[in-house]
Amino acid sequence: MLPPKVKLPADQQRLLELYRGLSDRDRHAMTAFAEFLAQRPDDEAHAATYGEAGEVPLPKAIPRPDSESVIAAIKRLSETFPMLDRDRLFHETSELMTAHVMRGKSSSEVIDELEVMFRRHYEQVRSGNG
Repeated sequence: MLPPKVKLPADQQRLLELYRGLSDRDRHAMTAFAEFLAQRPDDEAHAATYGEAGEVPLPKAIPRPDSESVIAAIKRLSETFPMLDRDRLFHETSELMTAHVMRGKSSSEVIDELEVMFRRHYEQVRSGNG
């Protein structure tokens, strides 16, 4: 017996339609972006990360594996730099992910660029310009 159909809001229906029309690879990318967005801290949590003194914590030491997907690298770098505002990273991260998924840029090249981008944002935050 099938479960009863649930009427989803229009925006959720649209997302489901788009998801169903994607290849397996693109579905994986779409899910990774959704996970990335869902992990963004709210303003209070972000402020708590910096503390009242404004001290920026050091990045976590999470080494880059020999073999890593772009999605796994985004997750690793998000864990390495939890103090960064993901909203500020989103645009650049999206562009790099798109270059990989849609234009075929190699994962190692995209991951290299992601690491530079995360480090640059971290240094901006440390210097008070982020």
